[in-house]
Amino acid sequence: MNHFLKYFLAWFPMLLLAIANGALRDLVYKKYLGELTAHQVSTLSLIILFTVYIGFIIKWIPPASANQAMLVGLLWLVLTLAFEFGFGRYRGNSWEKLFADYNLLKGRLWILLPAWVTIAPWLFFKLGNRG
Repeated sequence: MNHFLKYFLAWFPMLLLAIANGALRDLVYKKYLGELTAHQVSTLSLIILFTVYIGFIIKWIPPASANQAMLVGLLWLVLTLAFEFGFGRYRGNSWEKLFADYNLLKGRLWILLPAWVTIAPWLFFKLGNRG
């Protein structure tokens, strides 16, 4: 099977992790922490989940080169943003509401997640190929 097809398919469990993480936030700790703090905790917990998952994927299906690892990150970025904005618009959210999660000046940390999805494959590739 083509490596990029494998990486494409490997993105879908990240979607499931994100949905489960969001459900945990909304159903369990949001009422105790408030919306902004719950969003921040949820973002950081999803980054941790993605770190473990992406590390596993890059070890299991190692990219052939650093350039290929960068392309994997870009593929996952495009898929992540397409899903986030596509599904958000489908649910009736305005562009303003969708972009609000990216405002670091208002304590919104979500931009860290697509940034991490983009660089993590390259970083894990580099860490796995030292020496």
